[in-house]
Amino acid sequence: MRILVIEDETRMLELLRKGLYESGYTVMTASDGETGLAIALAHDFSAIVLDIGLPCRDGFSVARELRERKRATPILMLTARDAEDDIIRGLDLGADDYMTKPFSFQELIARLQSITRPHREETITRIEAGDLVVDPVRHSVTRGSANIDLTRTEFALIGRLVRSAGGCVSREALSESIWGSDATVGPGALDVLVNAVRRKVDAPFKYKLIRTVRGAGYVLKVQPATGSASR
Repeated sequence: MRILVIEDETRMLELLRKGLYESGYTVMTASDGETGLAIALAHDFSAIVLDIGLPCRDGFSVARELRERKRATPILMLTARDAEDDIIRGLDLGADDYMTKPFSFQELIARLQSITRPHREETITRIEAGDLVVDPVRHSVTRGSANIDLTRTEFALIGRLVRSAGGCVSREALSESIWGSDATVGPGALDVLVNAVRRKVDAPFKYKLIRTVRGAGYVLKVQPATGSASR
């Protein structure tokens, strides 16, 4: 399991990084909101440990942006505040749980285990990008009135792209979301898979959603509202 920790207190950040690593997690870290958001959008994580009081962009703003970008990664918010309004605000913005500092590391692990159970993946049941609709629960994809049948790996690819619609997803992030970080997959495998998805999701339609960002990755670009896709 990969965890992203976004925390600006140097000592706390190092304690969390070391403790999570020793508990068997793969850990990435960031010490400000802007950097943390960029990492969260570029990689797939099992959960995000997110402090509220961050420089550059606070935790509330990071959580809001992630949910607006349809990223369903579970979020555990950390705060030195215990005001009810702050807790409610964090949960309303899409955080899955919160902890008030100071806290025990054992409780942190228990909370992470709770929010990363399989059923949390069904939090967002319908993701729309223009005329493309992806339903992770029913494992269905439609574009306009057409149902599109996809394999498991094809579904994983289009699901990853639609969650970051409008933003470039790196080849590394796509590969990890499809095959996992430990899989040994040749670079050509992703190209073959993207082409297969394009044949189903784009080829029958006038407007092409999946665009290549040369040297970077892929982006799912939603059709402007003034136009309409036709089959």
